[in-house]
Amino acid sequence: MKKTLPTVSAVALTTVLAAPAFAGGPTEPVIDPAPAPVATYAPVATGGDWTGFYAGGSLGYADVTGSTTLGDEVNGLTYGVHAGYLQDLGSIVLGGELELSGADITDDVSGLSVDSVARAKARVGYDAGQFMPYLTAGVAQLTTSGAIDDKDTGYFGGIGLDYQLSDQLTVGGEVLQHKFDDFAGSGIDVEAMSVSARVSFRF
Repeated sequence: MKKTLPTVSAVALTTVLAAPAFAGGPTEPVIDPAPAPVATYAPVATGGDWTGFYAGGSLGYADVTGSTTLGDEVNGLTYGVHAGYLQDLGSIVLGGELELSGADITDDVSGLSVDSVARAKARVGYDAGQFMPYLTAGVAQLTTSGAIDDKDTGYFGGIGLDYQLSDQLTVGGEVLQHKFDDFAGSGIDVEAMSVSARVSFRF
Protein backbone atom coordinates (compact mmCIF):
# COMPACT_ATOMS: atom_id res chain seq x y z
CA MET A 1 0.00 0.00 0.00
CA LYS A 2 1.28 3.34 -0.98
CA LYS A 3 1.59 6.21 1.60
CA THR A 4 0.58 9.70 0.59
CA LEU A 5 2.95 12.42 1.68
CA PRO A 6 1.48 15.82 2.60
CA THR A 7 2.11 18.50 0.10
CA VAL A 8 4.35 21.47 0.86
CA SER A 9 1.33 23.76 0.92
CA ALA A 10 -0.47 21.66 3.52
CA VAL A 11 2.59 21.57 5.74
CA ALA A 12 3.03 25.34 5.52
CA LEU A 13 -0.63 25.97 6.40
CA THR A 14 -0.42 23.66 9.42
CA THR A 15 2.68 25.46 10.63
CA VAL A 16 1.05 28.89 10.39
CA LEU A 17 -2.07 27.79 12.24
CA ALA A 18 -0.11 26.09 14.99
CA ALA A 19 2.28 29.03 15.59
CA PRO A 20 -0.02 31.09 17.92
CA ALA A 21 -0.48 28.09 20.19
CA PHE A 22 3.26 27.88 20.75
CA ALA A 23 3.55 31.66 21.18
CA GLY A 24 0.99 31.82 24.02
CA GLY A 25 -2.16 32.36 22.04
CA PRO A 26 -3.70 35.59 20.73
CA THR A 27 -2.79 38.78 22.63
CA GLU A 28 -5.54 39.88 25.09
CA PRO A 29 -6.64 43.57 24.77
CA VAL A 30 -5.30 45.81 27.56
CA ILE A 31 -8.02 47.77 29.42
CA ASP A 32 -6.91 50.90 31.31
CA PRO A 33 -8.22 50.99 34.88
CA ALA A 34 -10.93 53.59 35.59
CA PRO A 35 -9.47 56.81 37.05
CA ALA A 36 -9.87 57.18 40.81
CA PRO A 37 -12.57 59.66 41.82
CA VAL A 38 -11.21 63.08 42.81
CA ALA A 39 -12.59 64.43 46.09
CA THR A 40 -14.15 67.86 45.83
CA TYR A 41 -14.77 70.21 48.73
CA ALA A 42 -17.41 72.90 48.85
CA PRO A 43 -16.08 76.32 49.99
CA VAL A 44 -16.80 77.07 53.61
CA ALA A 45 -18.08 80.56 54.38
CA THR A 46 -16.14 82.15 57.21
CA GLY A 47 -17.75 85.59 57.23
CA GLY A 48 -21.04 86.81 58.58
CA ASP A 49 -23.64 89.09 57.03
CA TRP A 50 -23.59 92.55 58.57
CA THR A 51 -25.46 94.40 55.83
CA GLY A 52 -28.58 96.28 56.91
CA PHE A 53 -30.11 98.92 59.14
CA TYR A 54 -29.96 98.74 62.92
CA ALA A 55 -31.07 100.72 65.97
CA GLY A 56 -30.57 100.33 69.70
CA GLY A 57 -29.44 101.74 73.01
CA SER A 58 -26.34 102.08 75.16
CA LEU A 59 -25.32 102.44 78.79
CA GLY A 60 -21.90 103.56 79.91
CA TYR A 61 -19.53 105.82 81.79
CA ALA A 62 -17.61 108.98 80.84
CA ASP A 63 -14.69 110.84 82.37
CA VAL A 64 -14.33 114.55 81.48
CA THR A 65 -11.19 116.68 81.82
CA GLY A 66 -10.53 120.34 81.00
CA SER A 67 -7.48 122.51 80.48
CA THR A 68 -8.58 124.97 83.22
CA THR A 69 -11.21 125.43 85.95
CA LEU A 70 -12.56 121.87 85.88
CA GLY A 71 -12.09 119.67 88.93
CA ASP A 72 -10.24 116.37 89.06
CA GLU A 73 -13.35 114.15 89.34
CA VAL A 74 -15.77 115.00 86.59
CA ASN A 75 -17.36 111.71 85.61
CA GLY A 76 -20.61 109.84 85.66
CA LEU A 77 -23.23 107.74 83.93
CA THR A 78 -24.11 107.98 80.24
CA TYR A 79 -27.07 106.53 78.33
CA GLY A 80 -28.14 106.86 74.74
CA VAL A 81 -29.81 105.72 71.55
CA HIS A 82 -28.33 105.10 68.11
CA ALA A 83 -29.30 104.14 64.57
CA GLY A 84 -27.22 103.34 61.52
CA TYR A 85 -26.53 101.27 58.44
CA LEU A 86 -23.76 98.79 57.58
CA GLN A 87 -22.65 97.45 54.19
CA ASP A 88 -20.74 94.14 54.26
CA LEU A 89 -18.22 94.10 51.38
CA GLY A 90 -16.71 90.71 52.25
CA SER A 91 -13.87 91.12 54.71
CA ILE A 92 -14.52 94.85 55.19
CA VAL A 93 -17.70 96.36 56.63
CA LEU A 94 -18.43 100.07 56.07
CA GLY A 95 -21.17 102.10 57.73
CA GLY A 96 -22.49 105.25 59.29
CA GLU A 97 -24.34 105.95 62.52
CA LEU A 98 -26.11 108.73 64.41
CA GLU A 99 -26.04 108.62 68.20
CA LEU A 100 -27.41 110.78 71.00
CA SER A 101 -26.09 110.20 74.53
CA GLY A 102 -27.38 111.84 77.68
CA ALA A 103 -25.15 112.24 80.74
CA ASP A 104 -25.39 112.63 84.48
CA ILE A 105 -22.10 114.50 84.97
CA THR A 106 -21.56 117.71 86.97
CA ASP A 107 -18.32 119.43 87.99
CA ASP A 108 -18.76 120.66 91.58
CA VAL A 109 -15.77 123.03 91.24
CA SER A 110 -16.94 125.04 88.21
CA GLY A 111 -20.65 124.21 88.30
CA LEU A 112 -20.48 122.93 84.72
CA SER A 113 -22.89 120.10 83.84
CA VAL A 114 -22.57 117.83 80.79
CA ASP A 115 -26.07 117.29 79.44
CA SER A 116 -25.61 115.38 76.18
CA VAL A 117 -23.33 114.47 73.30
CA ALA A 118 -24.61 113.99 69.74
CA ARG A 119 -22.36 112.09 67.32
CA ALA A 120 -22.21 111.47 63.58
CA LYS A 121 -20.03 108.39 63.08
CA ALA A 122 -18.20 106.68 60.26
CA ARG A 123 -17.45 103.00 60.95
CA VAL A 124 -14.93 100.62 59.36
CA GLY A 125 -15.06 97.03 60.56
CA TYR A 126 -13.64 93.58 59.85
CA ASP A 127 -16.05 90.73 59.15
CA ALA A 128 -14.88 87.91 61.44
CA GLY A 129 -18.09 85.90 61.25
CA GLN A 130 -20.26 86.59 64.27
CA PHE A 131 -17.69 89.10 65.56
CA MET A 132 -16.93 92.50 64.04
CA PRO A 133 -14.11 94.61 65.51
CA TYR A 134 -14.21 98.14 64.14
CA LEU A 135 -12.76 101.65 64.16
CA THR A 136 -14.98 104.70 64.35
CA ALA A 137 -14.50 108.46 64.10
CA GLY A 138 -16.54 111.56 63.39
CA VAL A 139 -18.05 114.80 64.62
CA ALA A 140 -19.54 115.33 68.08
CA GLN A 141 -21.62 118.13 69.55
CA LEU A 142 -21.39 118.67 73.32
CA THR A 143 -24.24 120.42 75.16
CA THR A 144 -23.67 121.79 78.69
CA SER A 145 -25.54 123.78 81.31
CA GLY A 146 -24.71 125.58 84.56
CA ALA A 147 -21.48 127.58 84.39
CA ILE A 148 -21.54 127.34 80.59
CA ASP A 149 -25.03 127.01 79.13
CA ASP A 150 -24.08 126.38 75.53
CA LYS A 151 -23.11 123.81 72.92
CA ASP A 152 -20.11 123.39 70.66
CA THR A 153 -18.74 120.96 68.08
CA GLY A 154 -15.63 118.82 68.35
CA TYR A 155 -14.42 115.45 67.12
CA PHE A 156 -13.85 111.94 68.42
CA GLY A 157 -12.31 108.58 67.54
CA GLY A 158 -12.40 105.13 69.03
CA ILE A 159 -12.72 101.37 68.75
CA GLY A 160 -15.54 98.89 69.23
CA LEU A 161 -16.58 95.26 68.97
CA ASP A 162 -19.97 93.87 67.93
CA TYR A 163 -21.21 90.29 68.30
CA GLN A 164 -24.25 88.75 66.59
CA LEU A 165 -26.37 86.85 69.10
CA SER A 166 -28.88 86.15 66.31
CA ASP A 167 -29.89 87.49 62.91
CA GLN A 168 -31.76 90.33 64.63
CA LEU A 169 -29.84 90.98 67.88
CA THR A 170 -26.31 92.36 68.28
CA VAL A 171 -24.43 93.25 71.48
CA GLY A 172 -21.13 95.04 71.80
CA GLY A 173 -18.91 97.58 73.45
CA GLU A 174 -17.26 100.84 72.46
CA VAL A 175 -14.52 103.15 73.75
CA LEU A 176 -14.42 106.75 72.43
CA GLN A 177 -12.07 109.68 73.01
CA HIS A 178 -13.57 113.17 72.46
CA LYS A 179 -11.94 116.59 72.12
CA PHE A 180 -13.58 120.05 72.11
CA ASP A 181 -11.08 122.87 71.64
CA ASP A 182 -11.96 126.26 73.23
CA PHE A 183 -15.43 125.03 74.10
CA ALA A 184 -18.06 127.69 73.25
CA GLY A 185 -15.35 130.38 73.32
CA SER A 186 -14.74 129.80 77.04
CA GLY A 187 -11.01 129.19 76.68
CA ILE A 188 -11.48 125.67 78.09
CA ASP A 189 -10.29 122.69 76.05
CA VAL A 190 -12.58 119.82 77.04
CA GLU A 191 -11.66 116.17 76.62
CA ALA A 192 -13.86 113.18 77.46
CA MET A 193 -13.38 109.44 77.33
CA SER A 194 -16.49 107.26 77.27
CA VAL A 195 -16.95 103.50 77.62
CA SER A 196 -20.32 102.00 76.77
CA ALA A 197 -22.13 98.68 76.37
CA ARG A 198 -24.49 98.57 73.39
CA VAL A 199 -27.48 96.54 72.21
CA SER A 200 -28.73 96.81 68.62
CA PHE A 201 -31.69 95.35 66.77
CA ARG A 202 -31.13 94.63 63.06
CA PHE A 203 -33.86 94.93 60.44
